[in-house]
Amino acid sequence: MLFFVHINTLNNAMTPWFLYLIRTHDNMLYTGITTDVPRRFTQHQNGKGAKALRGKGALELVFTAQIGERSLALRLEYRIKQLTKRQKERLVAGDGSFEALRESLLTPVVKDD
Repeated sequence: MLFFVHINTLNNAMTPWFLYLIRTHDNMLYTGITTDVPRRFTQHQNGKGAKALRGKGALELVFTAQIGERSLALRLEYRIKQLTKRQKERLVAGDGSFEALRESLLTPVVKDD
């Protein structure tokens, strides 16, 4: 039996995903995911990225973490977007909250019947 693997599918499976936070000049924190942080940040700076960052002035990349697979990156992005500004600031400060959040998504939940 012969298997054909589409090369883009293979590359996507092996390409690590990153989560990042960008600070705007008015101190807003934007959360996103990508496979190439420098490329994506440049897009945001040039107004080619998310609409939420367009016209927001100078941008600063304040947090980035390699996540691994896309599905985990998407779940982490969603969870971080639900955090308060204070919680996001703690995450950026490196207080260990990111690691705890990531671990909570990796640990399976066991329900009692």
